[in-house]
Amino acid sequence: MPFVTKIKTLAALGSGVIGSGWVARALANGLDVVAWDPASGAEAQLRQRVSNAWSALEKQGLKPGASQSRLRFESTLEDCVAQADFVQESAPERFDLKIDLHMKISSAARPDVLIASSTSGLLPSEFYAQAKYPERCLVGHPFNPVYLLPLVEVLGGSRTSAEAVSAAIEVYKSIGMRPLHVRKEIPGFIADRLLEAIWREALHLVKDGVASTGEIDDAIRYGAGLRWSFMGSFLTYTLAGGDAGMRHFMAQFGPALKLPWTKLEAPELTESLIDAVVEGTNAQLGSHCIADLERYRDDCLLAVQAAIHATKVKHGIALDE
Repeated sequence: MPFVTKIKTLAALGSGVIGSGWVARALANGLDVVAWDPASGAEAQLRQRVSNAWSALEKQGLKPGASQSRLRFESTLEDCVAQADFVQESAPERFDLKIDLHMKISSAARPDVLIASSTSGLLPSEFYAQAKYPERCLVGHPFNPVYLLPLVEVLGGSRTSAEAVSAAIEVYKSIGMRPLHVRKEIPGFIADRLLEAIWREALHLVKDGVASTGEIDDAIRYGAGLRWSFMGSFLTYTLAGGDAGMRHFMAQFGPALKLPWTKLEAPELTESLIDAVVEGTNAQLGSHCIADLERYRDDCLLAVQAAIHATKVKHGIALDE
């Protein structure tokens, strides 16, 4: 059965930070959005989050027909899903909840409609185990803020068809995303496994009194983070090898991998460590509220992406590289 790829209406299940990000991205791309969330006050919170994101989306550029007024909120999951050409679930990371939700979602959605979960680590073969037409069920894991960051990890389960993965990639591209096909089911997928390693090391540095949370963030944002935004680790290290490239880099720095620099086991989250992290990040926040820093983050992301785009054009590098 061919799957719907030319979507007009997206169903968003869950209206938290990730779910609202999907809603904002879809609206900005000129789609109709039908949302559902059983939490008290969910609709008002969703509309507020979309409103807060809209100024950044306007700066980025809206697609024809883009409007916040194209968001509708339904009182039942079934009514929400029945109207959709594509379903994006962003519920809490609870296995039992996902199992139950996808039994209901897959029963209410048309058979040719793709169903995606925003899960950041649960495996689709497991939480889609009782879904109807599981060949169209997969993971579409985005990154916060979803409405600006283009990466989405696309992962099928054991019963997901290759056609469904290809169709989902096409849908995500149509709303301005950069899909990354995760070829094997692995907990945490690709990006979060890398982030988790850095997070563990950062917690050890705080725990051992080596650095504050602000100093660790400075080590990233004034160093490797600047390079990562346009080049990533492997290409960065290739350049570090000089004209001989990666082979020379591996020969020169490979032996250091045997040194006990890192502690990949996570430290115990004692109350003292939690307090140190909270106190450090509160100091970083200063007098700014979360909404203030979200707008600052969004403007920075727009500026970085615009600068990378302009520099690629200048150097004759394809925009999708």
